[in-house]
Amino acid sequence: MRLSRKSDYALRAVRHLSSLPTGRLGSINSVSEAESIPREFLAKILKDLTRGSILVSYRGVTGGYRLARKPREVTFLDVIEAIDGPVHLNLCTEGKSCNCDQYDTCTMRAFWETQEVVFKKSLSKQHFAKYKTKSRK
Repeated sequence: MRLSRKSDYALRAVRHLSSLPTGRLGSINSVSEAESIPREFLAKILKDLTRGSILVSYRGVTGGYRLARKPREVTFLDVIEAIDGPVHLNLCTEGKSCNCDQYDTCTMRAFWETQEVVFKKSLSKQHFAKYKTKSRK
């Protein structure tokens, strides 16, 4: 399994925004520059994060983005699922969408379901208060 580039950039963008002083907004340009994320790609990511209730956006010349919740309340799982949808380690864990003819008798499905729970729990324990970068002026 590999994290998508879009999710990786989203995690970096949220980390950057979580490090800003309270009340300060981050612009697309400032996040793009600080995190070395292509501006056009970042614009799409920030839109997805806003739609996923991770960020709040403000329009206008002085607009920008901020977290919708406190950094401690935003997890890595929240961000990844806002970008890529529900996390699954294997087709077997997606339910009946797995078209395997052995779905009902599969001996591996329980293993993958257990591993998925562990993985999601780990991502849910990682929040952005732990990963703040040094404050920028």
